[in-house]
Amino acid sequence: MGKLKQRERDAIIQSLSAGVVPRIGLEHIQVGRKNEVSTILSDLDRIENDGAAIRFIIGRYGSGKSFFLNLCRIVALEKKFVVAQADISLERRLYSSDNQARALYTELVHNFAVRAKPEGGALSGLIERWISDLDQRLRKEGKNTEEILQQIPQELKCLQEFVSGYDFATVLCKYFEGYQKGDDALMASAIRWLSGEYSTKTEARQDLGVRTIIEDDNIYDYLKLWGRFVRMAGYSGLLVNLDEMGVLSHRLNNVQSRNSNYEAILRIVNDCLQGSVSGVGFVFAGTDEFLKDQRRGLASYEALARRLVVRSDFNVAGLKDFSGPVIELENLSKEDTYVLLYNIRNVFAYEDPAKYLIPDLGIEGYLQHCQKMLGADFFQTPGDIVKSFVRMLSVLEQNPGTSWEVLLNNTPVQKSQETTETCEKPEEKIPEKSAEPKINDELVSFKL
Repeated sequence: MGKLKQRERDAIIQSLSAGVVPRIGLEHIQVGRKNEVSTILSDLDRIENDGAAIRFIIGRYGSGKSFFLNLCRIVALEKKFVVAQADISLERRLYSSDNQARALYTELVHNFAVRAKPEGGALSGLIERWISDLDQRLRKEGKNTEEILQQIPQELKCLQEFVSGYDFATVLCKYFEGYQKGDDALMASAIRWLSGEYSTKTEARQDLGVRTIIEDDNIYDYLKLWGRFVRMAGYSGLLVNLDEMGVLSHRLNNVQSRNSNYEAILRIVNDCLQGSVSGVGFVFAGTDEFLKDQRRGLASYEALARRLVVRSDFNVAGLKDFSGPVIELENLSKEDTYVLLYNIRNVFAYEDPAKYLIPDLGIEGYLQHCQKMLGADFFQTPGDIVKSFVRMLSVLEQNPGTSWEVLLNNTPVQKSQETTETCEKPEEKIPEKSAEPKINDELVSFKL
C-alpha cells in the first residue's frame, strides 16, 4: 500500500461523511471480505483465459455492496482490465424502448477506466493504444501509411463474426484513418458513434458511412464486441459493474418493462454460464429484495429464480459456497469493524500516530456506544457506524482541545431507512482490508 495522498484523504473523508463510497484510496481503509475477493480474482482469471463471469453482489442497505463493487474495480484495474461502471436508474437501464438502455451504454463507455486512467474517460486512450501497437507492428513489416490503412479491415475481421460487428469494425477503421491523417472531426465522429451518441442512422451514414447505430435493443451485443476489442488492444478483458439494481425491481412499476429488463439479465446470465461469450464479466449489486422478492424481484421471474435463488442443502456452520453466481455479503465481524475504524482514524491523521484524534480506547467506547444505539442492527449495517464515526472525527479535527469522551456520548448513530420504495439513496461506505494493521490483540477482543 502506497503513502496516503492529500487527494485520497479528502475523497475518503468527504465520501464517507456523506454516506457514499470513495472512488479512490479504498486500499487505505478496506478490511475483511477475503473469501469474496478471492472469488472475484478467480472470475478475473477466467475472463483473462477467454472465459466469462457473472456475479450478483447481494446485501441489505449499508452492508458494503457499493464498496465491494469499487473494490472489484480496483482489483480488475491492477490486473490490466478495462472496467466500465455505472448506476442503474429509471433513466438508465438494461432494456427500454425510449433510449434509457442506450443511455446506460453511453454512461458505461464514458466511464471506461484503465490502470493509467482509473477515474474513467479512457475510451480514446485504449483505441489509440491499439492503433499505436498495430502501427508499430505493421511498419516493422515494411508497410507505409496507405498500406497500413488497407490492412486495417483485415486486422478487424475477427470482430465481424459478432452481431453488429461489421459496422463496429468499420467505425474503428474510420478512427484509425482520422488518426493517421490528423482528421480530428473524423475521430470525434467515430468516438461519438462508439459511445452510442448518434440518434439517427442518416447522420451516422453521412459522417461515417455506416447504416446502423447503437440502439436500445443491441447494447449487450456491443458490450460483447468491446470485450473482444479490449483483448485485441492488449488488455486482460472487460469488467462491467452495475450498481443500484434494486431500481429495476422496486422503482420500475410497469410489469412488462420490469420483465423485459429481467429477460436482458437472463440473456447475460445464460451467455456467461454457458460459455457463449468470452473476455467479459458482469458484476451486479442489489439488495436482498432485488434478488428474493417473489412479487417484484428476480425471484418473480421463474427462469432467473432457478438460476440465482439459492436453497442450500448444506447447513454446516463456517462452510461457504461461491460456485453459483450470487455472493451474499455477510456482516463484518467485530474485529473487522474495529480495524475499519482504526484505518479511518489513520486516514484522518495522515498515517501519523502522533496526530490521532481519538485513542484506541475511544474506538472501543464508540463501538459500545453504537451497540447501545442500534441494538439488534449493530454490525448489520456498518455504513451507519462509519458515517457517524467520520463526522465525530471531523468535529474533533475542527475543534482542537475538545474532549472525545464528551463528544462520544452526544454522537447520534441512526439506522438508515430501509424501504423498498427508495432504491436510489446512497448506500455503501464499508471499507475492507486484507492486511490488518498491527494492533493490540486485547483491544480487538473487547466485550460488547
